Amino acid sequence: MNDLAADHTIVVDLGFGDAGKGTVVDRLTAPAEGARPVRAVVRFNGGAQAAHNVVTDGGRHHTFAQFGSGTLNGVPTHLSRFVLVDPLALTTEADHLTALGVPDPYTLLTVDRAALITTPYHAAAGRQRERARGAERHGSCGMGIGETAAYALAHPADAPTAGDCASRPRLLRQLTLLRDRLTDELGPLDAPPVETCAAAFAAFARTVDLVDDTWLPGMLREGPVVLEGAQGVLLDEWHGFHPYTTWSTTTFANAETLLAEAGAPASATRLGVVRTHTTRHGPGPLVTEDAGLSAALPEPHNGHGRWQGAFRTGHFDAVAHAYAVAACGGVDGLAVTHLDAPARHPGLRIARAYAIDGAVVDHLPPAHPGDLHRQEDLTRRLLRARPAVWDTPGPDPRAWTAAVSEALGAPVVLESHGPTASAKRTRPPQTDHARPPQSKRTRPPQDGPTRPLQSRGCPTTPRPTHPVTLTAGAP
Repeated sequence: MNDLAADHTIVVDLGFGDAGKGTVVDRLTAPAEGARPVRAVVRFNGGAQAAHNVVTDGGRHHTFAQFGSGTLNGVPTHLSRFVLVDPLALTTEADHLTALGVPDPYTLLTVDRAALITTPYHAAAGRQRERARGAERHGSCGMGIGETAAYALAHPADAPTAGDCASRPRLLRQLTLLRDRLTDELGPLDAPPVETCAAAFAAFARTVDLVDDTWLPGMLREGPVVLEGAQGVLLDEWHGFHPYTTWSTTTFANAETLLAEAGAPASATRLGVVRTHTTRHGPGPLVTEDAGLSAALPEPHNGHGRWQGAFRTGHFDAVAHAYAVAACGGVDGLAVTHLDAPARHPGLRIARAYAIDGAVVDHLPPAHPGDLHRQEDLTRRLLRARPAVWDTPGPDPRAWTAAVSEALGAPVVLESHGPTASAKRTRPPQTDHARPPQSKRTRPPQDGPTRPLQSRGCPTTPRPTHPVTLTAGAP
């Protein structure tokens, strides 16, 4: 691993997802001379809808969903209790890893017994609800993530977990209750019979190593871990732009809860990931969207999703990403990906402020979690917003790292100029006398005063930051 001042590293996307968490984790877990090897990658939110792309220097490509993005480096994965585990999707993913040359991927996997299980009934129910929304669809991934979380909240004693898969009588009862309740509410579901699901889930329980909550503390004592988040802070269940959000906590909170429970509070570096252009899958606010960027900056591993909808591209949204930093209580360092994009499209810009209802807004203060009405109001305002103040850093990646660092108030400690680990560079903290060239800022005429959106306060008290130094390991 590239040693950090803290023992462990938490990797979180500061956008709508797809910023490059997978490729960053792949780089962090790459063997490096003189560095302690990474003990494991710990997943701490989301489920099988994650899509973290890793491309090796040898040309292998895998989209990581439930296995950690260090798997191609031989690093084990732990699925914590905060992960929604889909045993059927896990089998498909393991088969692909095997085809890529990973011998018996399940030997690299542990699963917390308390983790909820996503079933075909959850997926079918979620798809039916999304179809019923018509033009008001939320951009569901169609994999049952929201249904899994909602069912567990409504019926906590009956929601199947990974540990339940080892008990056939209990599992059959739970799956039958689940299917019948959802069928009574929504009508017939396009899903396999209960017996078929139970057999597959029992095979999962026999194949993976199911562990309890005493396992993680022991592992943390054995070496550094990378805690890999899913989705992005702008999709967070409480801080995202409701209702275009996920049923998951996408900030650092779950990871830090796991570390605190294991007796290692505040032991991790918070690494936020952004790309040089802001993207999102499906509907919802994307203030800087520019249809021309999709053609100028094509995505080989992202595209239109049957349930999510279009993959959309915009210029770097400094207002939204700064909001994400504030919503999760700050970051220790930044990883900036797609730094090769500005050279391919020199017109790529940074939006520093919005125009909303006649006012220029350069700051979105986060509110205390739980106020979804406030978040929905914020969403309506953002859907009316347009970029008002621009930076144009130009093609030089040094200008981009300086501009992003300044906009988000944190040092850039990892640069990514391409999809492979060899295209990553670590960099020392920047000093004032060694700044790269200044970017060019333009501002249209103002038609109103500059002001922040109203807020009820910051949800998280910012903590002292770790000194972040990534040492050279893999090039």
